[in-house]
Amino acid sequence: MSDTQATDVETPTDATAEPITGKTTGETTEQVTEVPESTPSVEVSRSDEAVETASSAESSDATVDSDEPEVEDQGNKADKGEKKSRVRMLEREGEVAADFLETLLDIADLDGDIDVDVDGDRAAIAIVDSDEGRVPRRLVGTDGKVLEALQELTRLAVQVETGERSRLMLDIAGHRAQRRSALVELAKVAIAEVQESGTKRALEPMTAFERKVVHDEVAAAGLVSESEGVDPHRHIVILPA
Repeated sequence: MSDTQATDVETPTDATAEPITGKTTGETTEQVTEVPESTPSVEVSRSDEAVETASSAESSDATVDSDEPEVEDQGNKADKGEKKSRVRMLEREGEVAADFLETLLDIADLDGDIDVDVDGDRAAIAIVDSDEGRVPRRLVGTDGKVLEALQELTRLAVQVETGERSRLMLDIAGHRAQRRSALVELAKVAIAEVQESGTKRALEPMTAFERKVVHDEVAAAGLVSESEGVDPHRHIVILPA
């Protein structure tokens, strides 16, 4: 009986202890194994984040630095593009004006060639002598009055075609070029008189083109000039310094 009881007591004890011990040991082993494996993975992840953050900061700084010259380049390109657009517009005005004047000469059966150019911020058109014959000087008229009228007609023709107000300058048979030279000499004489006397000097009535030539010459001499009166009697007054 004693042996049987001892066996009965030991059997459940051993059977109970083995599965419990086995499970506990297995769980403990797995937990201990997972901790060292998870620890370096966290450290590596943090290290990667730091590297990525530093890299993104450096690339961001580099992007900012590289953007500055690009902005300047874009500004320069915009300015150049605007100038080219303005030149193309003036060239277009010249082409329209040339077509209008050629048609006008054909209708009147008059000789003359058309020169087209861009002078500063204006289209410049000139009717010059051709191989077939000279341009009739009557197209200039007394004191350039017919020339001024033709210029206004040409500007209107350009405005109708382009939809934009034109400031083109028309010359016929070199009249404006000759008049410009004469006006420069006139302005120099008047400027010298004002500087010597210290009093203002009024000049003869002039067209808008002629007044601009004189204004430019007076400004270059360091004096001031004003336009007074109403067309066709509008004239320039040169003031002492």
